[in-house]
Amino acid sequence: MATATFDPFREFERLFTGVSTPQSSNLSMDLYKKGDVFVAEIDMPGVDPASIDIDIDDRTLTVRAERSSVSGEDIEWLTRERRNGTFARQLTLGRGLATDRIEAAYEDGVLKLTLPVAEEAKPRKITVNHVIKSDTAERKEVDGAAHQ
Repeated sequence: MATATFDPFREFERLFTGVSTPQSSNLSMDLYKKGDVFVAEIDMPGVDPASIDIDIDDRTLTVRAERSSVSGEDIEWLTRERRNGTFARQLTLGRGLATDRIEAAYEDGVLKLTLPVAEEAKPRKITVNHVIKSDTAERKEVDGAAHQ
């Protein structure tokens, strides 16, 4: 009989599948597992924290944010390399995550998403009860049923 074990690195690919969007290249992401929690750290430098929007639709998590540039009639650009506008990144989440307990924090230009593994997806041990039948126990049940 083969024993199945939970391999978080093998499951990593199954639980997360990145979906690119036109400007997702500016939202670089690191993804790792620490204990029973997956952590996604998404670089969002220069983004207005109030513009960060995170939605979940079924198993698709979408992160959107906006970075605006300096504007005005008296501005003369000499070099303009940073992208501006709305940025988005999507993750397709596996069924083994507790989507109702996802947390998000933005600090120093990095959005940190904490995605806990669902309780039902965690490995667990199942106890096997050993039932011993004796002739006297069976006889008592039969005798008790006969007297009723």
